[in-house]
Amino acid sequence: MKFKKMMALVASTVLCVGMLAGCGSTSSSTGSQSTSSKSDKKVIGFAQVGAESGWRTAETDSIKSIPTLDSNFDLKFSDGQQKQENQIKAIRSFIAQKVDLIALDPVVETGWDTVLQEAKDAKIPVVIVDRNVTVSDDSLYKCFLGSDMEEEGKKAAQIVIDQFGKDAKLNIAELQGTVGSTAMVGRQKGFNETIKDCPNYKIVKSQTGDFTRAKGKEVMEAFLKSDGDNINVLWSHNDDMAVGAIQAIEEYGKQPGKDIFIVSCDGIKDMFQLMADGKSNAIVECNPLLGPQLLEVSKDILDGKDVERSIKSKESQFLQKDAATELPNRQY
Repeated sequence: MKFKKMMALVASTVLCVGMLAGCGSTSSSTGSQSTSSKSDKKVIGFAQVGAESGWRTAETDSIKSIPTLDSNFDLKFSDGQQKQENQIKAIRSFIAQKVDLIALDPVVETGWDTVLQEAKDAKIPVVIVDRNVTVSDDSLYKCFLGSDMEEEGKKAAQIVIDQFGKDAKLNIAELQGTVGSTAMVGRQKGFNETIKDCPNYKIVKSQTGDFTRAKGKEVMEAFLKSDGDNINVLWSHNDDMAVGAIQAIEEYGKQPGKDIFIVSCDGIKDMFQLMADGKSNAIVECNPLLGPQLLEVSKDILDGKDVERSIKSKESQFLQKDAATELPNRQY
């Protein structure tokens, strides 16, 4: 009798386990269906430089918003932490995951041929964002979306010329961006070419600040220590370095924006506040809010449409007198 009861209990247990296993299979199937439905979305893999500045954070947030702008798109994101090898690894990961399109904001211009060829071989189109690349075969990427960095350098130089005139005697300190980056190369070239006709303009100090506030302050401190009494103008390749430099100038005992004329690129809110406070003089805007434009370009490429080889973002420039009015409009 006990034996029969025991057998009945075993049979009941086996039946329950079978039912649970059946439930597990159903759940797995549902998960598979969910994955399948998700695969209907177009996936963009975005290899970002890093998070070295307020501008960069604004760009990242704008591009990360793509899935909220269009529910037919998903985004995979990788922070390169200022290292090209990290970005190359990210691109190869995107290729392995078979994303539909890759967006690359390159830390430097060169060294991309091999990995971009791998993307091309996998039939995954690439859009270069913000900073450009130099490659042996232009067909390795579809288009460039971003700013004309050389033009930004020219605008910055023209602001200085308009302020002081071509015949003024100026000693200029330059805070360079990351060496080898499009922003650094283009802005430096544009500025230097524009001041060629100003015989008494001299760049007496020039060093990279890697686009960061901390490094900008550190380098400016060194500039001031060695030649502080002779610097008339600070030309900074981005706002964040200029913010750090302003701190260094104040600690040195000079008045930024008065004793030293300051012009920088980007247009972050912190810099507009400093300019409204009279501590800086001019900003050449570089628009980081590229998410909506990248989405539209991606749609066109994935729909098989032709796109322009170089797509520019809309930008302006601002003087100290414009700062208080423009400050509330800054989104980053």
